[in-house]
Amino acid sequence: MSTTHDALVIGAGQSGGPLSTALAEAGRRTAIVERAHVGGTCINEGCTPTKTMIASGRVAHLARRGADYGVLTGPVSVDMAKVRQRKREIVSSWSAGSQKRIEGTANCELVWGEARFTGPREVEVALNAGGTRRLSAPLVFVNVGARPARPDIPGLDTVPYLDSTSVMELGEVPEHLVVVGGGYIGLEFGQLFRRLGSRVTIVQRGGRLLAREDDDVADAVRAILEEDGIEVLFDAAVTAVATLPTAAGSGGGDGVDGVRVDVAVGGGQRSLEGSHLLVAVGRTPNTDQLDCAAAGIELDAHGYVKVDSRLRTNVEGVYALGDCHGGPAFTHISYDDWRLLRTNLLEGGDATTEGRMVPYVVYIDPQLGRVGVGEREARERGLDVRVAKMPMSHVARALETDEPRGLMKVVVDRASERILGCAILGIEGGEIMSMLQVAMMGGVRHPALREAVFAHPTLAESLNNLFGAFTD
Repeated sequence: MSTTHDALVIGAGQSGGPLSTALAEAGRRTAIVERAHVGGTCINEGCTPTKTMIASGRVAHLARRGADYGVLTGPVSVDMAKVRQRKREIVSSWSAGSQKRIEGTANCELVWGEARFTGPREVEVALNAGGTRRLSAPLVFVNVGARPARPDIPGLDTVPYLDSTSVMELGEVPEHLVVVGGGYIGLEFGQLFRRLGSRVTIVQRGGRLLAREDDDVADAVRAILEEDGIEVLFDAAVTAVATLPTAAGSGGGDGVDGVRVDVAVGGGQRSLEGSHLLVAVGRTPNTDQLDCAAAGIELDAHGYVKVDSRLRTNVEGVYALGDCHGGPAFTHISYDDWRLLRTNLLEGGDATTEGRMVPYVVYIDPQLGRVGVGEREARERGLDVRVAKMPMSHVARALETDEPRGLMKVVVDRASERILGCAILGIEGGEIMSMLQVAMMGGVRHPALREAVFAHPTLAESLNNLFGAFTD
């Protein structure tokens, strides 16, 4: 069976889904192909489930800290099955809502199956229900996303290891979780399971965490995690992994035996024995089964679709959106991709990705909110900047809530006095970062924030003092 549409979307992620309905509502007969679930990584395996579970971890953390606030509680225990069920219910609700919107849109057909190119603008879909179907359109949009990367570690194929998806399906709290990778994903899950009751060891190949952050910010993150009781091994390379008999390991649940992780660290070799192993070393694009070569679509050396600043591939009429084109892998960036195409294809605009702000939040606790350039990048680029920094222990609201950990840091242009970037590591750091992002968008000069009248007591009023803390 072969069907021709006005537009074909491959993947119902955070850009593909809304794009498909926007095209359909504009009168274009649209087909959207999805192999697993509507909503993409964000709703099903990323933002929504992880932040839902992190909320449970924070409640456990605060419950244990009750005495710090003069509130006495009994022993704290965690019902991991309940944590998992709460996560599942929220994910199911959000995914079902997204699917309903697509299915309820006239001119939009949701096709369940896995697509592969058979020509420049034609695909064959292996239908989930059986059989195949051919679809073609003059406009094709690739939104196939990415998945957890699998590193080349000897023995990994013999170990029932966890990734960022499967770790959220555990029915009990690991006794000892060994995390390979000290990036955003590894840190979020490491702290989460520490708060749920696990012993946690993070194995980091580099000499510090969060390689893209300034050293002082990364060092502050490290101090927070170590204060929480997380062991971090730096300049450590995993040389091999193997299963352990349950009796010799830590007695992992969910059918997982103990695991031995051999690590080269400090000029020697160390063996870690854990109940569970989480591999969190990045993600890889889901283009390997798409057969982009059949369409003539160019990929880079890592399998990402090459696009220009308007998300166009080298093939006329074919675009790529979201994580699969190798841009910043954030939901809000994927969503902005579809807005860019809506502007250009449906509204007659000329939007590009050039100069697009890329804010993000690392959902450790306290949060790390980031936008713009950091101090190191600014110095490397030869920019004439001033830097202001202040510990969260100088923020009245942070002290009142007994959340004084972290720091605030901002980089400004010396001549124009405009804000170039910030790092806010502190309670609700993402929200304060967003305030500064709005100021950056509006070209607000930093003295205006230093003198602004903010309500007291709020976290926002910390900006008064922050912009009075320049070191030069």
